[in-house]
Amino acid sequence: MRHTEREELEQAEVYGTFAEEPTRSELERFFFLDDVDQDLIALRRTEHHRIGFPLQMCTVGYVGLFLEDPLAVPWSVIEHLAVQLGIEDPSVVKRYTERRQTLYDHAWEIRDAYGHHPYEGAEWGRRFRTFLHGRAWTHAEGPKALFDHAVGWLCRHRVLLPGVSVLARQVAQARAVAEKRLHATVAGTARRADPALSGDLMATLKTPEGSRFSELERLRRPPTRTTGTAFARALERVDEIGAYRLGRSRLSQIPPTRMAALARYARGV
Repeated sequence: MRHTEREELEQAEVYGTFAEEPTRSELERFFFLDDVDQDLIALRRTEHHRIGFPLQMCTVGYVGLFLEDPLAVPWSVIEHLAVQLGIEDPSVVKRYTERRQTLYDHAWEIRDAYGHHPYEGAEWGRRFRTFLHGRAWTHAEGPKALFDHAVGWLCRHRVLLPGVSVLARQVAQARAVAEKRLHATVAGTARRADPALSGDLMATLKTPEGSRFSELERLRRPPTRTTGTAFARALERVDEIGAYRLGRSRLSQIPPTRMAALARYARGV
């Protein structure tokens, strides 16, 4: 299995779920019921609705979406809500899923009351794409890191998470666009500095007849001996590299993290 496929499977397993039991601080942050919450909950007539409604309400704020099964949460979450609501028997929550339509009605009510936005909405979709493509361009990070930042942004702005494959595809597209932009920026800068520079640099990738290394590899290979002859040859390589006058290429428009990643890649090629 390829590394990217394994990462996607790992993301899918924890996406939009309780990957682990919330900590005490997380319970107090995401599952605390304030006066506004209590007033809305008080409109419910039965105990299982009084605890089921805030369970959905708090869960969507914690994981970013409404669970297909609202009871698929750690028991500590239910107990924490029950204490705040004065419900002595938290197990009454098991009756909450008896009528599916109630779950959907409550989800819509919660969405409207707390300003959760659909992922498909034009306005928030545009804002998210702006963030995602901006992040992909300014941070040279892998797909998992960008995916996690995307989830974080959506949750912070109360945009309901889409399917994991939808978001993974958006992340992959954003990274591909950023890579193309990087290549186009570097190539364009080289052309503006000297129309022949790109061709000259491409020529260094060729391996001369009778040699085991390309010209680029020869120029970037460090000295292996600390002798006067090796030092002289190293200086000659410096002169050869200087002949390309790479300082003419202005790369200030490329984010520093991108430049650092490009340098790491060049050293490892």
